Amino acid sequence: MTTIDHATGGLCATTRPTVMSRVMNTAVSLFRAWKHRSQFDRLGEMSDAELADIGLTRSDLRIASDLPFGLDRTAHLNAIVRNRVDACAASGCAD
Repeated sequence: MTTIDHATGGLCATTRPTVMSRVMNTAVSLFRAWKHRSQFDRLGEMSDAELADIGLTRSDLRIASDLPFGLDRTAHLNAIVRNRVDACAASGCAD
């Protein structure tokens, strides 16, 4: 056996876990995106009063729906609510 044969055999052995981890990471990412998408769709089914209870408006949902495909819309909505709560706390408004 030559040095190249040993190097090639070792490369396959170390590549398999990397390929498997990439496949698993992709599967986990797709599942997470599906889960977030279904949560976002459920928000769209809520009434305006229910959305107001959690600090959102219908226009917030429209803005989030315009985000590029790869971005998490629920995280964007969470940021909107946090910003509103922070602004309200800073200005001293009441609930």
